[in-house]
Amino acid sequence: MTEEWKIEGKNFLITGGASGLGAAYADNFLKNGAEKIAILDIADETGTEFVKKLNDTYDDKAIFIKCDIANEEDIKNAFDEVVKAFTRIDVIVNNAGVMNDDPSVWRKASDINWQGTASFTMKGLEHMRKGDGGAGGTIVNISSGAAFAKFSIVPMYSGSKAAIVHFGRSLAIPAFYAMTGVRLLTFVLGATKTALIDNIKAKTFDEELTTPMLPYVQLFEQNIESAVAAMTKMFVEGAPGSLWLSAYNRPAQDITVNVDAAYEQIEQLLLPDGVELLYDQK
Repeated sequence: MTEEWKIEGKNFLITGGASGLGAAYADNFLKNGAEKIAILDIADETGTEFVKKLNDTYDDKAIFIKCDIANEEDIKNAFDEVVKAFTRIDVIVNNAGVMNDDPSVWRKASDINWQGTASFTMKGLEHMRKGDGGAGGTIVNISSGAAFAKFSIVPMYSGSKAAIVHFGRSLAIPAFYAMTGVRLLTFVLGATKTALIDNIKAKTFDEELTTPMLPYVQLFEQNIESAVAAMTKMFVEGAPGSLWLSAYNRPAQDITVNVDAAYEQIEQLLLPDGVELLYDQK
């Protein structure tokens, strides 16, 4: 672990941090010495109450900012507010996510899962980038096992999480880290016991397809504590551009080599004479 990858002394911004995994990450980062944490969430009352609890425990190190992650103006205003409060953001955890492929909801859910993550990543790069006045930093983007498995009951959700995987891979070359000083990590979560998968049958685009799959979703659930431990391990050990898996209550696993090998087979077909040039960037 390098000095810059320590949790201690860092200022964090966590989206979707008012409850569930986001709240658990926030509490754990503060427990491990984070300097300050900004919780961004659409749930105003829940976020305010959670930050009060954090500040009672950790000596006023947290702030709450209401933010609709699907709204670009909200994102800009919230980010600027965190910078104004902290001066420097060292870490962004793009945790906000919605699993709901109901026809009336899926478009906004996709905006949160993908567009919101991309927007905060770009703002983070602009703020952190060395050479442009930044001090470097870490951005953690949250993907899902649904990005890899054929999770047919929520194809919109699965697609948005697959986008996050390839987004991270596209920025995973050493030249990117060397130029920016920004470490991008992708955290791939298996099914976890949170509100995200509560009442999943009502969140799919086809309830009839969902019923046979429900027992399997519940069978593979991991607990929140396991996901938090995996996040911590990835944060202090993860190389720039790496992907880490947290599933089945197992220790965090670096799956970068596995994912790269799968992608490179297709890249060889697409660029038979140029793939070596592409990977010279590594």
